[in-house]
Amino acid sequence: MLRTHTCGELNKNNIGQKVTLNGWVHRRRDHGGIIFIDLRDRYGLTQIKFDPAVSKKAWQEADKLRSEWVIKASGDVIARPHDMINPRLKTGEVEVKINNLEILNRSATPPFAIDEIKADEANEALRLKYRFIDLRRPEIQTMLATKDKYIQHIRNYFQKHDFIEIQTPILASSSPEGARDFLVPSRLYPGKFYALPQAPQQFKQLLMVGGLDKYFQIAPCFRDEDPRMDRHYGEFYQLDMEMSFVSQEDILNIMEPLMIGLTNNFSNKKIVDLDKDGKFRRIPWREAMAKYGSDKPDLRFDLEIIPITEMVVNCGFSVFAQAIKNGGVVHALKVNNGAKFTRKEIDELTEIAKTKNAKGLAYIIVKKGKELQSPIVKFLGDKLSQKIIDKVKAKEGDIVFFGADEWRVVCSSLGAVRDKCGLKLGLKDNHKAAWCWIVDFPMYSYSEINPGKIDFNHNPFSMPQGGLKALNNKNPLEILAFQFDLVLNGFEVSSGAIRNHDPLIMYKAFAIAGYAKKEVDERFGGLIRAFKYGAPPHGGNAPGIDRILMVFNDLESIRDIYAFPKDGKGKDLMMDSPSEISEKQLNEIYIKIKKN
Repeated sequence: MLRTHTCGELNKNNIGQKVTLNGWVHRRRDHGGIIFIDLRDRYGLTQIKFDPAVSKKAWQEADKLRSEWVIKASGDVIARPHDMINPRLKTGEVEVKINNLEILNRSATPPFAIDEIKADEANEALRLKYRFIDLRRPEIQTMLATKDKYIQHIRNYFQKHDFIEIQTPILASSSPEGARDFLVPSRLYPGKFYALPQAPQQFKQLLMVGGLDKYFQIAPCFRDEDPRMDRHYGEFYQLDMEMSFVSQEDILNIMEPLMIGLTNNFSNKKIVDLDKDGKFRRIPWREAMAKYGSDKPDLRFDLEIIPITEMVVNCGFSVFAQAIKNGGVVHALKVNNGAKFTRKEIDELTEIAKTKNAKGLAYIIVKKGKELQSPIVKFLGDKLSQKIIDKVKAKEGDIVFFGADEWRVVCSSLGAVRDKCGLKLGLKDNHKAAWCWIVDFPMYSYSEINPGKIDFNHNPFSMPQGGLKALNNKNPLEILAFQFDLVLNGFEVSSGAIRNHDPLIMYKAFAIAGYAKKEVDERFGGLIRAFKYGAPPHGGNAPGIDRILMVFNDLESIRDIYAFPKDGKGKDLMMDSPSEISEKQLNEIYIKIKKN
């Protein structure tokens, strides 16, 4: 080794020892002819000093040093003067008096400072272009080291529970997982394509058919979907797991202790809102939508949506009455202390509701002395308005918002308003971890792309509750699936299900969604064929480990979890990808670029 110690290791017990350190020049200071250098590696900082009285040669070399040069320095560990001790550093009680210096490599002037505060101010595009420099920042190195321990914790947990880690293929076939595939043209089979897996869904089910009844993997997944705060472009990692001969509750019970352990070991958050048995709450999808307006509710705060449809049937306010006449509903959301919202803030909340297809957002403000202020009171009448206020238990200083439309629009729009109000009023306590399971998802819903067409609401491989009998006899929109999501502080961090392992049920389930038997055989032939040879009942889920770590650390972007992230437009600025390829390469895979 070129070093005897790291830059985060020395303390007063090393005083008098001869040591050799390697690292980067973090800061340089000159005092009275003596040069002080803060030497940095991933373990920390050590102050080293060059005194011409100790070694003129070393001092002369040190005089050349600039920021981010890489050096090897040898000398004696000495105590710092008492008034120079730095309690913020692990090495703050000592320094190294250098008698030999070797410059291992020089550095051009960095495009930004490594210093934490200055680096945070640096333009993100510049930092991503020079990510190899940005990686030297202590907070990024700490995050990557934490992620390593976090993944080790996950692996240890599953191996202790007799799971086998198995790597599934990266070159796979296209699968309808809800996002665009990344396609890989085949050189050996012109005109055919592999797809990078959106998830190892089919492979892990095939492992269950193969008798490997407890599988897990830290799986790379690839989806060509737009990036956002909690979604990294192109690639991400999930904890993929599957079990045979289990019920839905078995999967939830194996996952909860892991999530509790991860919360306690890798966050500063306290788990809240457990049920009476000390477990994460299980909330049916319809209840979650009705109460919180979301299938990923933030349970760190209590604002709940309350149905008032029966109270306002045939009322004097035409917006409410017409919505009910058209088969819709009217719901209310009481926001404690919301009366302080300005007109501008109420307008902002109205626009948020409109993003969920609401036509508007009615409201009543409860003023001092319980005076009601709202444009709709004159239509509802004082008596009915007061009944509504009493129903939702609004008090002086509160505001009540209303949604009137078809059920899903009302729930979603008030849910978006609820979420924004929680943020505005400081109700999203980052010291809390509010976990919950959302269960009993609808098997089908109307397609957002093709109105009026029934499509899978979630995962197409889920087992419908009631099996083939339900598929044959029930309205598809009323069929529930053995399907569940895990939610943390308003973020969906996992999806899972008991799988459909019966070919007859699978054909019927896909037929309802408009897939012919031939198409199912072509797209999922491997799975269907395997199920004809004794498939066990099985199920699993796949938590997004990057997203969970992002929530644990209250980060503003999931990009902060990755060593080499893409930017907000899906580009790798450091490696300049995506990039053009040569005509020769295109010819080898039988691809011609269509010019616009």
